[in-house]
Amino acid sequence: MTESTDPQLATFRKSIDNIDAALIHILAERFRITQAVGEYKAKSALPPADPARETKQIARLRALAVEADLDPEFSEKLLRFIIDEVIRHHRKARGD
Repeated sequence: MTESTDPQLATFRKSIDNIDAALIHILAERFRITQAVGEYKAKSALPPADPARETKQIARLRALAVEADLDPEFSEKLLRFIIDEVIRHHRKARGD
């Protein structure tokens, strides 16, 4: 049996593909909402970044990662990447 003919591996991969698709849709929805936040912040003359909220969110997501048996370092890196992208969008909405 090879990788391409292994039915168990195919089942695992199908599940992974479904999860990947769900992640993309969830991220798209998250960015639609943060886009609206960025536009609101720009109209309201609010800064694009909120370091206090970021700190709280990172701590909250690290705790959730521990509960979910996911490496909290990984979850923080992923969230930091997302936050940095959101801030970039908020700066763009503000015209920076």
